Amino acid sequence: MNDQQLLRYSRHILLDQIGIEGQQKITQSHALIIGAGGLGSPAALYLASAGVGKITLVDDDEVDLTNLQRQILHTTERIGQPKVDSGRQALQQINPEIEVVAIRARIHGEQLQQLVQSATIVLDCCDNFTTRHAVNQACVKQAVPLVSGAAISFDGQISVFDAREETSPCYACLFPPDQQFEEVMCSSMGVFAPLVGIIGATQAAEALKVIMGIGNPLVGRLLLLDAQHMEWTQIHVARNPTCTVCGADHSH
Repeated sequence: MNDQQLLRYSRHILLDQIGIEGQQKITQSHALIIGAGGLGSPAALYLASAGVGKITLVDDDEVDLTNLQRQILHTTERIGQPKVDSGRQALQQINPEIEVVAIRARIHGEQLQQLVQSATIVLDCCDNFTTRHAVNQACVKQAVPLVSGAAISFDGQISVFDAREETSPCYACLFPPDQQFEEVMCSSMGVFAPLVGIIGATQAAEALKVIMGIGNPLVGRLLLLDAQHMEWTQIHVARNPTCTVCGADHSH
């Protein structure tokens, strides 16, 4: 690490749990962020500022006036731009040392598998079940840890799924793909602006812990936040042996 980096990351390096070694793990890591909206904004900003060496942003949408109430990656001047381009600009202004790759697409299939395989950690910051399940499946197959967050109205949730651990559930253990869940969109329901900040920043915190191998990440635990009463609820979740994604009959 050069002098500039030692200065930039000094407040991390001062922490015994992180130090130079932990910071180097961050600098050498690659975070794949699916979704550059409400959750992806704070998650990406914190990972960039913390020095994650490579960040790949994936989103097929463009910046819209209604996004600006909560999607802090974007600015009024960048309305109409692809979110991934706006996001890349924001991240490189914070930290010009890191590599930011912008992919404007809704990725699936082989491209998704390859991207997940190249990542140290994946953050699911998207807003639809189809993408969530595809990302989860790829993470299980490639044995890459996944930090999953969701937020709607005043309610948020977050968990970490780590396919490298035998006891870790996957997203499909909690939300089986064959079950019908009501798809609720921010566009029809609304969402409390700071809620996505709280959940997205928590996703960044969990991602950094997993990258460095410190602390106790949210593996096997689902945190639910009721932001109206500012109450967190923790639910312990076990791996489902008959899960169609990570169960014994289906896993790699």
